[in-house]
Amino acid sequence: MNPLDAARRMTRDALGEGEICGACGSRVAGLCHPLDAAGLDDVLAEAEQLNLSHRDALFHEGDRAAHVFTLVQGTAKLTRLLPDGREQVLGFRFAGDVLGYTGAAHYPFAAQMLTPAQVCRLERRKLDVLLRRYPALERRLLDLCVQELAATQDQLVTVGRRTAEARVAAFLLSLAEAGRRRHHVGTVLDMPMTRSDIADFLGLTLETVSRTLTAFRRRGWVREPSHGRMEILRRDPLLELTEGGAEG
Repeated sequence: MNPLDAARRMTRDALGEGEICGACGSRVAGLCHPLDAAGLDDVLAEAEQLNLSHRDALFHEGDRAAHVFTLVQGTAKLTRLLPDGREQVLGFRFAGDVLGYTGAAHYPFAAQMLTPAQVCRLERRKLDVLLRRYPALERRLLDLCVQELAATQDQLVTVGRRTAEARVAAFLLSLAEAGRRRHHVGTVLDMPMTRSDIADFLGLTLETVSRTLTAFRRRGWVREPSHGRMEILRRDPLLELTEGGAEG
């Protein structure tokens, strides 16, 4: 059995349909945010629910782009293979985010889970029908695409113009902003990506990222209450770094 089909069966056994929508990050900050109960029922009737494990591939670079995915819960990383065979981390996606929506015939990157996750999978042709049926859903998708474009532009500035400390500070603040959009309560952030993933994403070395986070802890700006979690204790110094941390 295909791993995603097996995941679909496991999720249906474990959760009822109402529980899936009730727990979905998309209801707060994602694609389904503007829909009423009837619209949600229509989306859920067309979608397939998957239960994935840490390191499972949601899709591979070059796979036919036949589905669009929404993260109900969990975190994923997006990667692309470089000509020399190395893997480049393009970004991270969180609960409520849409993955795999592209105008191309094949996915231009891969998506891999960094945590156990619940996912809604929707065939692209079925999504197109729903977008025509619900104009609010189409507008919401456009808004999410614009947000992703803005984040990509900010990432280009981060990697191209900011110092190493400013890049790490900007990354931590982006995690906090992702949590804020999802109504996350508190200052402790989930950070399941490895230091190596962060370094690759920011165009830094692993040693530089580790050294910078250590410096932030010593200054009392952040702390790590447990593995895979980071707490921002002082936001203002991090913000000052991002605003003034251009490389000379």
